[in-house]
Amino acid sequence: MKVPREWHKSFFKNSFYNPASPAAVGMAPLEAAFVLRQLKLKKGSALLDLCCGPGRHAVEFAKKGLAVTGFDFSGEYLKEAAARAKKKKVSLRLMRGDMRRLKFSGEFDAAVNLFTSFGYFQKFADDLKTLKGVARALRPGGLFLLDLINGDFVRGHFTPRPWHDMGGHYLLEEIELNRDGARNTWTTICKKSGKTRKRSFFTRLYDKRRLSAALGKAGFKPLGFWGSFSGLPLTGERNRLIVLARKI
Repeated sequence: MKVPREWHKSFFKNSFYNPASPAAVGMAPLEAAFVLRQLKLKKGSALLDLCCGPGRHAVEFAKKGLAVTGFDFSGEYLKEAAARAKKKKVSLRLMRGDMRRLKFSGEFDAAVNLFTSFGYFQKFADDLKTLKGVARALRPGGLFLLDLINGDFVRGHFTPRPWHDMGGHYLLEEIELNRDGARNTWTTICKKSGKTRKRSFFTRLYDKRRLSAALGKAGFKPLGFWGSFSGLPLTGERNRLIVLARKI
């Protein structure tokens, strides 16, 4: 399966995929509450929401009195985030760019990257650039909370061609695993029209050991791991890999 090197440029468009489904938006307050319990930020603290997407978590953070900067590659998602913030009557600073090229320096008390919005690049060096950029963006001792799909869970529960009923359409995943990660082709089929769309993408699969090593190379010290936003311990039977790390 061949995946375009810059596959994200055509994938993250509302015409194909939007991470702010009604179910995802409904879960955002609980997920944000877990994040904030770990970060323990004071009102007015500066928070970077890296790959904020349509802003479902960023809005929740802003509602708690944080100064939130949402950063994302997708102009469509940022436009939706701005509309969501306006509707909820909160303020967000929204910026568009490539997460491998963050320009911030010592600006934030904490940063988050949620919903497996990391590990997209087929060269590990690009993942490391991203992590080092987050470290530069943080003040000394700043915290970083990262939420990914758990690589141990994916490998232990591998299904090569799962189908999903997404409401208005069906989704077929065609997955290939290798040592580095997963190559996946999504095919969506509209229930009403029968129209199909197809996109391929790559996700590097991280486990606790691999993620700890990457964070260490970027100047972070892991402080704790969880397997869910309800605070359950990390195991191979839980599909989330959540880590809290501190800038060294």
